[in-house]
Amino acid sequence: MAKSIVIKPLTAQAFAEFGEVIEAHEGDGFGINQGFTWRHHKLAKVHTDQPTDEAIISIFSSKNRPAPIAINMMERHPLGSQAFMPLNSTPFLVVVAKAGPEPKLADLCAFVSNGKQGVNYATGVWHHPLLILAKEQNFLVIDRSGEGNNLNEVMFDEDQCGQLDVDDLINHLSIDLT
Repeated sequence: MAKSIVIKPLTAQAFAEFGEVIEAHEGDGFGINQGFTWRHHKLAKVHTDQPTDEAIISIFSSKNRPAPIAINMMERHPLGSQAFMPLNSTPFLVVVAKAGPEPKLADLCAFVSNGKQGVNYATGVWHHPLLILAKEQNFLVIDRSGEGNNLNEVMFDEDQCGQLDVDDLINHLSIDLT
């Protein structure tokens, strides 16, 4: 039987060991464009490993998974950071483990964004692929393109799988969208 993983609110402090939370705060930048735009400046840094790497921008279109959400694998990118920013105000889930050896179930931390937050996974941080609460959701993704293998995956043995009990989060999301 899969063990439930506790889902915590996503905050910069709680997420610091895994990367950066991308979130605009009042007064954290400066005005541009003759005062008609506020630039929330340098909210996260893109990291690439090789001098020939490029930072690239993509859009990922994701579909939800059946609830409860099974956590049976993790991945990491050893050659660069990877940032995800939702393109609407819908919360999503983040499951992470520290950079280092292949994680075990006990190493995993789960967070829920407020829908206006994104994340920038630090180089080598283990994370689950996109986990959304809505039926579909788009993300702006900034990451590394270049030579070399920038993806490691680990599949958990059946007795090491976790699950995210998301019914309450999905119900709350449905209420907020009406």
